[in-house]
Order: sequence, then C-alpha cells, then structure tokens
Amino acid sequence: MKMIKTILFASIGAIALLIGIAGTFLPVLPGGPFYLIAAFCFAKSSKRIDNWFKSTWIYKKYVLAFLQKKGMSRTEKIRINVIADIFILASVLYVDILLVRILLILLALYKHYYFIYKIKTIHLEDAEASKKSKSM
Repeated sequence: MKMIKTILFASIGAIALLIGIAGTFLPVLPGGPFYLIAAFCFAKSSKRIDNWFKSTWIYKKYVLAFLQKKGMSRTEKIRINVIADIFILASVLYVDILLVRILLILLALYKHYYFIYKIKTIHLEDAEASKKSKSM
C-alpha cells in the first residue's frame, strides 16, 4: 500500500511540476499553484523526492518565495505582465466574438490590479538587507 501511495503522489507531483513549468512560460496558465501542488505531492511521496524538489531552482524561486510571503520584484511583475498582455492582445485581435473580447480585456485589467495592489513589490536592496540580517 505504501508503494502505491508513493508512486501515486510522485506521479501527480511530476505532472503538476510539468504543468507549472509550462505555466511559467505561458501566461494564460498559472504556474504557482501547480508548483505548490507538486511540493505537496513530493513531500507526501518520499523524503528523497521531497529533498530533490526543494533543492531545485523552481522551488527556491517560486514556492519558497510564496511560502515566505515575500512578494515579487518590480522586474518580475513587469516581465509577467508584458508577456501576458502580448498573449491577451493577440487573443483579442484573433477572436471575433465581442463578449470574449470584453472578458479578455477585463481579465487583463484585473491582472494589472492584482499585480499592482495585491502582490507585494520587493525592492532588491531590501531583500538583500533582510538576507544579511537573518544570516547574522
């Protein structure tokens, strides 16, 4: 039974990780929630897989930052928004249904609101200073 549980959680974690990686590059697919699912599944599958995932750059950059509630740098926010806006604009131009166009524009506006007001902006100097103070 333990072997089935390990295989099941490792498989779900691997699928979530792949979807999360795709979500990092495709702005219409959120990567963060899938990284969290992968972290949960890997932690439940085996200690070795959990340790491996926690040593990856994906975990350190996306999951750990989320778990520590640090927020995002201004550069990351701009990069994500510009890429997402390009895809949303392409969709608005491609789709010929007025309701879908309106929904896409509303989605883009809400995305900007969320990134500006709901996600904390981390200044690189502040992040480096807090790292130094924690290490002392």
